[in-house]
Amino acid sequence: MVELPEGENTIALKWVFRTKYHADRSIQKHVARLVVKGYSQQQSIDYEETFTPVSFFETVRTPLALAAHLNWLVYQSDVKFAFLTDDLEVEMYVL
Repeated sequence: MVELPEGENTIALKWVFRTKYHADRSIQKHVARLVVKGYSQQQSIDYEETFTPVSFFETVRTPLALAAHLNWLVYQSDVKFAFLTDDLEVEMYVL
């Protein structure tokens, strides 16, 4: 968490929840996804180029290591690495 620098804009986040079912309509799993509301950005103000945000393996490994250290139960981890990782060259601020 950081203070928003003067003159910078924020981009809102949204949780998307979904339930996946088996063929017999019994619940298979619950899925949660954190997405950025990219439609609130304006070209040449919030961005110059388009990109695909991705998660690094360390981002996933850290909460799992914390859960193991604190003896928390982890029911499921459904993470797909569909895109290549790349570093951002600009600062982005999200709510």
